[in-house]
Amino acid sequence: WAFNRKAWATDPPEEWQVALDWMRRHSLPVSELEEPDVLRRGLDALCRKVDGAAAAAKAVKRKKAAVNEVFGAAVERGYFTQNPLNGLRWTAPEVAEEVDPDCVPSPAQVARLLAAVRALPGRGPHLYAFFGCMYYAGMRPAEVTHLQRSQCRLPPNGWGLLNLKGGVVTAGKEWTDNGAVHEIHSLKRRAAKATQAVPIPPVLVSMLRDHMRQFGVAPDGRLFRNAAGEYIDASAYGITWGRAREAVLTRDEHALELAKRPYDLRHAGISFWLASGVDPAECARRAGQSIQVLFRYCAKFLAEARDHANRLIETSMRRWEEPMGDSEGG
Repeated sequence: WAFNRKAWATDPPEEWQVALDWMRRHSLPVSELEEPDVLRRGLDALCRKVDGAAAAAKAVKRKKAAVNEVFGAAVERGYFTQNPLNGLRWTAPEVAEEVDPDCVPSPAQVARLLAAVRALPGRGPHLYAFFGCMYYAGMRPAEVTHLQRSQCRLPPNGWGLLNLKGGVVTAGKEWTDNGAVHEIHSLKRRAAKATQAVPIPPVLVSMLRDHMRQFGVAPDGRLFRNAAGEYIDASAYGITWGRAREAVLTRDEHALELAKRPYDLRHAGISFWLASGVDPAECARRAGQSIQVLFRYCAKFLAEARDHANRLIETSMRRWEEPMGDSEGG
């Protein structure tokens, strides 16, 4: 209620008033946020979870970015002449951004997991192609949720094409302008009407054709929906993925947290492209991210691609060296 402008039209529920009063008593005057020691205590607090345990470094980085945005707004409104965080000496925890290869499933393991999804009762068969899009096309879950038939080029044979145009995120009806639970956003870090063409292999073309033949599409053309025809919720497909993992992964694979999240399918797909020797710039384009991000997150898999490239170069060099050796010997 306190942070939602739309809620201010009505008084807060009585049971919330105690919490709001506590917040009011413990909030600092804005002027105190110019004190370096106060800021450092606040940033240190971001490094802890509610239970006092250390927060993940990536979570700390995200929270600090949010605080920085708040200070930027405060400068615009005249509370400060400059962002108090500028020049502050404080070191955030190191963020391990590289994808851990132990968590990324191999093509054979992905095949086992997808087969397990398809064999599950209930929504499993409907989500088979959903997860297939994440692996074979490197798509984000929000992009798959938004995928419509008009975006698909699915020939009877050969490679197809998906023309991505945005994604669906869950915002909550209290936080959207029209009261809808979901919002349609543009492609990540792209202009509002930007599109992204992603070639897809024949196996995914077949999966999508079979999916539409079996399940049809929603009235608005969406390929994937829940029983009520609405957007698929992340918690729902997360439960299905968890059941597939329980069904087919070994104890050692569970210990490695292999493919723990559905999102790991996207990492697996991109990693497979890299390990196959696909040019990193093309991998980044298909994945809808900058090549800098690709280098940062997939460094270990890029090393595999470099090894493959080195072998190709060595083979070519030997072909050129052999005639030279023969001519010298003659």
